[in-house]
Amino acid sequence: MTAPHPLVIRARSLADDLLAPHAEQVDQEEVPASHLAQIRRSGLLGLNAPKEYGGAAAPGAVVRETAEILAGACCSTWFVQAQHHTPVLTLAGSEGPVRERLLGPLATGELLSGVAYAHLRAYPRVPVRVTPERAGWRFEGSVPWYTGWGLNDLLLLAGVTESGEVLFAFTEAREQPGLRASAPMRLAALTAARTVSLTLDGLWLPEEAVALRTPHERWAAADRIKTVNANPAVFGLTQAALTLLDEDTAHPLRARLTEVRTRAYALADGAAPQEHMADRLALRTQASEVLRAATTAAVVTGGGRSMLLTNRAQRLAREALFLMVQAQTRESRAAHLDALTG
Repeated sequence: MTAPHPLVIRARSLADDLLAPHAEQVDQEEVPASHLAQIRRSGLLGLNAPKEYGGAAAPGAVVRETAEILAGACCSTWFVQAQHHTPVLTLAGSEGPVRERLLGPLATGELLSGVAYAHLRAYPRVPVRVTPERAGWRFEGSVPWYTGWGLNDLLLLAGVTESGEVLFAFTEAREQPGLRASAPMRLAALTAARTVSLTLDGLWLPEEAVALRTPHERWAAADRIKTVNANPAVFGLTQAALTLLDEDTAHPLRARLTEVRTRAYALADGAAPQEHMADRLALRTQASEVLRAATTAAVVTGGGRSMLLTNRAQRLAREALFLMVQAQTRESRAAHLDALTG
């Protein structure tokens, strides 16, 4: 048997010793800086980063397993740190000066970054418009969702130019001229992750802050490849819910989970990213349905106690609602609704 990857061992230790024991308290408050400090020190923020910048360049199976472990322990903490991996991957593929300035600190956990780009999926509607100005770029518009405000050091912000290019650039995650944040939103789940909306009123960023410029069509094609796949966090949350069930109830759900997970990961490892898109989308939907069944079963098992905000089953059920719409696209929404209506 192959020994677990060191980052899987660290993720499991964090989950068992820190995240899971405090998850209900965190859910009602906010992700504490002490949780994020432990994650910064663990090396998990460098999962996807090149080794020459202090990262782990971990294989896909390790990336998936650590996401399962962290999400199953405390979904709010998992989600804050999950935002960090998109900036890391963006910088790893960048050729601009910002790569040399930021990739090392992000890979080692010295800096923690959030990301604001989901609004790009609204195209051809353009919530954030970017125009050239003074050897840099001016951002105008609004970002509906930004997670980790007050917790992150950096913000990777995306917008669309007049020519239809997508542009990503880094700035400090703080209020500044041209950038202000709403109060943290009260959400049905993951309020602890401190999600805000951002208003951009002439935020200016220099050219050297730019990490990516590419046609929207190219970005959207790459985004579709990512969002069509089943989310490992869904499998992690499902496994957490199964621990609250007796074996007779858990067994058939565990079998369904194993089947969907095995098929989804076989496609992730054994096929080109652009292949079997319909199958990947179907498995994403099936994973959500197993999650819904498992968390509902946990609530039913707990009875009236499940309605207490200190109860794990209701927290997992609310987090399941969040994961059903996280990284949702028109395509995945339609597929999920088709499955629900039969």
